Amino acid sequence: MTSQPPRIDELDGRILHLFSTQPRIGVLEASRRLRVARGTVQARLDRLERDGVVISWGPRISPAALGYGVTAFVTLEIVQHEGRNNVSARLARIPEVLECWTVTGSGDLWCRIVAHSNADLQRVIDTMVTDAGVVRSVSLIGLAELIPYRTEPLVLESAR
Repeated sequence: MTSQPPRIDELDGRILHLFSTQPRIGVLEASRRLRVARGTVQARLDRLERDGVVISWGPRISPAALGYGVTAFVTLEIVQHEGRNNVSARLARIPEVLECWTVTGSGDLWCRIVAHSNADLQRVIDTMVTDAGVVRSVSLIGLAELIPYRTEPLVLESAR
């Protein structure tokens, strides 16, 4: 039996849109702008968080503003009997590895990484591939972020 994803209604969509575009607004001001009771907004936010729709309230940090101006995408082939959990645990200890996914296709893991420069990128990749569980890597350097990570279109579509 497959569980159904949480449904969001039009008010949930309006609440998510408001907090996505103005994350520091506060529940009281949100209730005023949405013209619903403060308790309704808070209850909806609590439910959306409990249901796993809202997964974070933290700020989105710019790696470039911290001096990491180079972004790269690295696909890793790993030793199958070594297992992805061991390799990903070691990758998690490298601060420049921002995320790691298991993927289908020619590789096994896909990582988004950052570095201070191209020379520093080489250091980060070298650190990644010296893991005994990594067989091969393929790297792509990101030139410009055309569409930043977003979920707003999904919220709007789901609230219909």
